[in-house]
Amino acid sequence: CSSDSEEDLIPDGVECMTENMSYSADILPILERNCLSCHNASSLQGGVNLEGYDALKLWVDNGVFLGSIKWESGFSPMPQGGPQLPECDLNKVEAWINQGAQNN
Repeated sequence: CSSDSEEDLIPDGVECMTENMSYSADILPILERNCLSCHNASSLQGGVNLEGYDALKLWVDNGVFLGSIKWESGFSPMPQGGPQLPECDLNKVEAWINQGAQNN
């Protein structure tokens, strides 16, 4: 990649903020953009429903959600057939989980 410096990858010096992550403000938009078209109550691809806080929390608590989106060994990389989520989105999800994965 010809643009591999942090300044080139993050437009206009926008910083990835990960403090005080909120399910509704920060995590839900990531899910809506990347996950819910396949993993919802009516689709259930792979038997996984991520629609709604309680459904997501089951996958967060057992470690599968983070392992899958970070493409860790032993997990099915998600989104399937697509590129890995942007680093900022991954950092936001991980920060939200580390901050207690609250429903706020």
